[in-house]
Amino acid sequence: MKNIFLEELNPSKILVLGFVLVIFVGAFLLTLPMATANGVSLAFLDALFTATSATCVTGLVVVDTGNTFSMFGEIVILILIQIGGLGFMTFATFLFTLLGKKISLKERLLLKEAYNATSTAGMVKLMKRILLFTVIVESMGAALLAIRFTFDMPLGEAIYFGIFHSISIFNNAGFDIFGDYNSLTGYVDDPFVVLTICALIIIGGLGFVVINELYEYRETRKLSLHTKVVLTATIVLLVGASILVFLFEYGNDKTLGPLNIGGKILGAIFHGVSPRTAGANTLSMADLTYATLFLTIFLMFIGGGSGSTAGGIKVTTFAVLMATVLSQLKGKEDVVIFKRRIVQETILKALTVAVSGMMIVIIVTFLLSITEHGHDFMMYLFEATSAFATVGLSMGLTTELSPIGRILIIITMFIGRLGPLTLGFAITKRQTKEAYKRPKGNMMIG
Repeated sequence: MKNIFLEELNPSKILVLGFVLVIFVGAFLLTLPMATANGVSLAFLDALFTATSATCVTGLVVVDTGNTFSMFGEIVILILIQIGGLGFMTFATFLFTLLGKKISLKERLLLKEAYNATSTAGMVKLMKRILLFTVIVESMGAALLAIRFTFDMPLGEAIYFGIFHSISIFNNAGFDIFGDYNSLTGYVDDPFVVLTICALIIIGGLGFVVINELYEYRETRKLSLHTKVVLTATIVLLVGASILVFLFEYGNDKTLGPLNIGGKILGAIFHGVSPRTAGANTLSMADLTYATLFLTIFLMFIGGGSGSTAGGIKVTTFAVLMATVLSQLKGKEDVVIFKRRIVQETILKALTVAVSGMMIVIIVTFLLSITEHGHDFMMYLFEATSAFATVGLSMGLTTELSPIGRILIIITMFIGRLGPLTLGFAITKRQTKEAYKRPKGNMMIG
């Protein structure tokens, strides 16, 4: 019986169960009286929502993090963010390595699944580099932010704020402890804070495989197709989004309008970068124009790089779909990106991820419109997309969600963090290759 049970636990199922375990342990810790600032136990549903949001590196909150939790509670949230961002298998493998335990093939397969890699080769080496790189980047981010925060608060508090926000932002979580749901609105025109935060968001959203390739570029002098696509799509989306936000919000008296030209540029850049699943904001989300909100939904749905701390359907998925559409319009049989033909399996996988994500957002939006009342439809769509893409931006609906609405968003964040494919593989039994092909069928399209 034991062997049969172990065989049933494929990598996808183990990842799902691992995340569930981390979330519930985190929720239990957040219900302890010592986790709150006033010493009163947090309601379990609120604790579960917070733990899910932290582990799924989302950033949506039903209670204000800075005012509600004690330092113990905030540290629990920070640990959940770090585990959720890097993946619990990374930490487990690291502990196994410290204890001198040999990493088995099963554990290498889990790492491969966690980082959406194409091969198990070099996974342990990559994991060690990821941990080292994470420590270096988060430490640098914490130091830079702490230096700036010393002008606004005591040194000890500035260091703590620097560490918290560096870890939260690098892992694309979006949690902040400034209080009153203010996020980074107080630093909208501060170049030091804005550019540091943007750098952490972008680096965290590229993907660890991409970072590793860039590190090895000095020796290899070559980049994979995956890395080229991620870098190109990231640059195009960031530059394009920043320009559009600048144009859409330039005359908005509630956002960029009152700022000088430098502040307008910084605000536009930040809100061109943040929807890549970071969840922080320097402008009031509820006051943005509909054009900017719709652009934000589009950016949130795409997300960041595969195998990164970011969510969404990923930029590679979007790039493959756009290349497929372009090839069809040109009447070409092959889909080509950077002079490389994309195999049909990759195209079908991209289509599955995108359609699954779109269906999840549509269904959640529909259900929110039923369970929550008296809000603009854009708020439902925005909230559903933010939860699925594990972004954390909100137009203000999160704190007003009913218990059913909160459970719905919890499930959506969980699906978004693991990915529709991983969850699907965990729930369904993979079919073996068919021994024969069925007769071809045809029908009219378009």
